[in-house]
Amino acid sequence: MDDETAEIELLEQNLNKTRQISQRMTSEFHAFYRRQTLNQVAILNSFDTRLAKLEKSILPLYTSTQILNRRASNIEKALLKIDELASNQEGIAVEEALILRGPQPSQLDAYRDALERLNAAIAFKGSEGDSLETARLVETGAKKLTQLYTKLVAEGSSGSMPPPGSDLPINPFPPSLLETLIPLVAFLRTLPLPSTHPSHPASPAILSTLKEAQRGYADMRGAWCRKCLEGQGRRVLDRADTIDPIAAGLEFGKWAESILDVAEEEFNLLEDLSPLSNPQLAYGALMNPILVLFSSTLNSLIGSIKRSLHKYNFLALSSYEYMLSLQSRWDKTMARRGTDARKDTNEFRDGLQSLRNVCLRSFPEFLADVKMASMGKGGELGTTLADFVVTTVKYLDRIPEVQSAAGAALVTLGDGNWKMGEGVQVGKASKLGEGDEHVILEHYVYDVVNTTINSLNVLSRTQKRAVLSSIFLLNNIAFLRRNVLLDPKHDALLDMLSKPTQDVINSNFRMAKAAYFDTNFSPLIQALSEDSKEKGKAATKERFTRFYDLFDEVIERHRGVVSVLEDDEEGRAELGEEVVKLIIPSLERFVAKHREKEFSKNPQKYIRLSVEDVEAQLRSIYR
Repeated sequence: MDDETAEIELLEQNLNKTRQISQRMTSEFHAFYRRQTLNQVAILNSFDTRLAKLEKSILPLYTSTQILNRRASNIEKALLKIDELASNQEGIAVEEALILRGPQPSQLDAYRDALERLNAAIAFKGSEGDSLETARLVETGAKKLTQLYTKLVAEGSSGSMPPPGSDLPINPFPPSLLETLIPLVAFLRTLPLPSTHPSHPASPAILSTLKEAQRGYADMRGAWCRKCLEGQGRRVLDRADTIDPIAAGLEFGKWAESILDVAEEEFNLLEDLSPLSNPQLAYGALMNPILVLFSSTLNSLIGSIKRSLHKYNFLALSSYEYMLSLQSRWDKTMARRGTDARKDTNEFRDGLQSLRNVCLRSFPEFLADVKMASMGKGGELGTTLADFVVTTVKYLDRIPEVQSAAGAALVTLGDGNWKMGEGVQVGKASKLGEGDEHVILEHYVYDVVNTTINSLNVLSRTQKRAVLSSIFLLNNIAFLRRNVLLDPKHDALLDMLSKPTQDVINSNFRMAKAAYFDTNFSPLIQALSEDSKEKGKAATKERFTRFYDLFDEVIERHRGVVSVLEDDEEGRAELGEEVVKLIIPSLERFVAKHREKEFSKNPQKYIRLSVEDVEAQLRSIYR
């Protein structure tokens, strides 16, 4: 126990000593650290003082050095800029010489590359002065290119023209020129414009230059097309008076169609060769001289028709029919003129309207001419065909050739309105419209036939000699019947003959034939008829004498003075057969009856011709 206590005390003593030693060492360390810190602070303060003195002494030198460095940098940049400007001036001088010399067709690529480099220089350089100078060169280059463009277009719009009457209305654009023009136009369309390069200094001037070139193209091509088409149009007008009217109308229609062909071809060419991407701006100007030519030629044609409508009525109808077939193509062509000032006008529509008005006049005027023919020219008519009947037959023969035009015009005129001056009120006709062309044609043909027959009947009544009047009427109505109803030149005419038309022709033919028999052969029949008041041999002799005297007059009249159905061999044969059937049976009975009674010791004196001879002579006058 004592030992343990002694050890504890010893340990406590040692622990106290250790604590005392530690405290003394800590105190000494803090004192040392404080001394070292004070020494370092003193050293640092000394350094600060020295650095401040050093900075103060070298500051002027540093400032001077910075100024010199900036000056050196500026000098270096200035030298580089001078070198660059010198290099650019040499390049611009080379480009300027090429631009001012102008493009050559064989060196177009080099010229195009030069302009592209100049445009690139404008796009990537900020100097306004340099850009303006370069822009002036680009503008000059654009003008030089358009001058070449205009020269090539002028070369392709000149030379020899197709001869009148050829199938080719205008010579095609030379392919050799197209080989140069197409790439040239392709580059012109890439030049800077306000819409694509608003900041390019030359874009407004380039746009103005291209517009002027496009106007020049339209003027040159329009004038060239008119020049080529004008000769063809003049030929059509000159031939209209020398060839068949319907053929002349077809020629005019084909000429109008050739204008359409040229217009469509020029539109396609303009799409390829227009320096601006919108060809409609120039198409109206290009078409203007062509349309003026069309209008003037059509007006000249209409003027000729109006001066002699009865002669040129089918020229008007034929032209109208052909132009009706072109209407949709014309409308499409006119719509391509875009915003041109003449867009609201349509020369084709106006011309078609004028031509239709002439056609509308022709129908009532023809009927009026036929009706006026009934007034005659004074004097004996004879027995030949009346001029107006021949004209009517020719007129009806030609209607099928212009059926669609005639039907369309008559529908516009109105059913029955062609009978102006006969108490028909215009606009009060039956309600026939589009789709009723065939019906209205039937009505018109009926009125033409009926008016012709009425005029013939009126004229025949003015003849002093009934025998000649009947032959005149028979000849004309038979001619009308044969050429309109029995054997028309065009079978299509038969489709236009309604039942009333056929009936009026046939009934008047029967009446004309009956009148012919009555005036020429009834006296022969009457001479052979028995009369209760006149009996005996003397009366029989008188009847034979009167019969043969009248018979001689009939034979002489038919052989030397008049002809019946002169151009209708079959009709004459049928008529002769009917005459034989009318005369010979009565003569046979009369001769047989009185020969047996021995009315004379010399019957041959009174029976001058046998029945067979009479029949033979009757047949002979119809051969």
